[in-house]
Amino acid sequence: MSTARFLLTAGASGSGKTLITCGILQALKNRGLQTASFKCGPDYIDPMFHTKVIGTKSRNLDTFFTTPDRTRYLLKRNLEDCDIAVMEGVMGYYDGVGGTTTRASAYDLAKVTQTPVVLIVNCKGMSVSILPFIQGFVNFMPDSNIKGVLLNQISSMLYPRVKEMIETKLGIKVYGYVPVVTDCVIESRHLGLVMPNEIQDFKEKLGKLAKRMEETIDFHGLIELGKSAPAISVEKETKEYFQSLKNQGEKIKIGLAKDEAFCFFYEDNLKLLEEMGAELIPFSPIHDKELPPDIQGLLLYGGYPELYGKALEENLSMREQIKEALSKGMPVLAECGGFIYLHDIFEDEKGVFRQGVGQIKGTVFNTGKLSRFGYIEASCKKPVFGRQLGMCPAHEFHYFDSTSCGADFYAKKPTGKRGWDCIHSTPTMTAGFPHFYYYGNPELPKAFLDCSRDFKKRQSGGLEK
Repeated sequence: MSTARFLLTAGASGSGKTLITCGILQALKNRGLQTASFKCGPDYIDPMFHTKVIGTKSRNLDTFFTTPDRTRYLLKRNLEDCDIAVMEGVMGYYDGVGGTTTRASAYDLAKVTQTPVVLIVNCKGMSVSILPFIQGFVNFMPDSNIKGVLLNQISSMLYPRVKEMIETKLGIKVYGYVPVVTDCVIESRHLGLVMPNEIQDFKEKLGKLAKRMEETIDFHGLIELGKSAPAISVEKETKEYFQSLKNQGEKIKIGLAKDEAFCFFYEDNLKLLEEMGAELIPFSPIHDKELPPDIQGLLLYGGYPELYGKALEENLSMREQIKEALSKGMPVLAECGGFIYLHDIFEDEKGVFRQGVGQIKGTVFNTGKLSRFGYIEASCKKPVFGRQLGMCPAHEFHYFDSTSCGADFYAKKPTGKRGWDCIHSTPTMTAGFPHFYYYGNPELPKAFLDCSRDFKKRQSGGLEK
């Protein structure tokens, strides 16, 4: 198994990280390399772009959600059968939790995984000033691990002279440059990007970008840099713990809402559920008229239900089936978009109030601004699916709010004193705005699946209600 890897980062958001990462992934794929990709942080959309390029699922690595050793475990496991891994950073290289720490930053991930780093420098409006910019990032931390740079938005005429200055004066390798490619612009949406399937001719545009990058980037050098990364070490206890979670109970069928409206998934969450015995059955709350047969639990994750409010409302049979199933005690785990859908009423993007499932008595409305944003430590105040879980690391990002957010968890910001009540938790339902990453507290998915197994037994007459 190869452990070759490098991390692409930048000085700030909007520096071209995602587009350049996708171009590099495409170019590596064109060379016949089996490539894995990872996104630093909790973002859902950037991995969708990676996935569109490499054809296999991209993963998240987040040192807020997971301990250093669990982070290394996930990296190593997902590198199996791959030649090289490319990680995309988040925000600026050193920007972490609370805006005042480096925790959960790209720097933190590089340090935890001992991954060499390439700094993408947006050169627009700069020439000689590029050098102190780079020098500051390299020297800010003694273990920055920045081994090279890529220059973005620089002319082919200026590039050779700037490259020589950087390598001569700073002693750091320049791996090439990315010229301005006007027909590869990606417009913004909630988390900074539109969805990949919304971009006309995405693959064609990306092919052009990768071809151009082949002419301007030293891919042989990048691959050799990746090969210089040390082996990934994981403690025996971590491997044994996750091995112990596999197949603890009988196989259980779980309905997974998956369509245009519900599209935010952590691939490692789904894999962990499957390892714990879940058979995930996808269905569409927009297009399907019925729930999948013989399921014993429901997963309603996030996405953009507000963009598809009319279609979700008009699919009355699906809404009624979900409500009926939940009224009979079928367990449901709902996050953000799925939580919105469970309400009596929710506002769509046009300001029209739509009928939801009606399981949660309340109204979801557009606030016109970010209601709550960032990492939280969500502590349960009552049992979750019948079990005390303690603290679950999570994050929130939503412009909508609810008249009924729930109060069965307490969400606390990891820095500062701010906190609030959130999430509805009943013996068979956990539903709220926060998104959970299961490797942060695997007892949450375990409790959900055990509850679903109990529901199956009740269905077959094995347990009293």
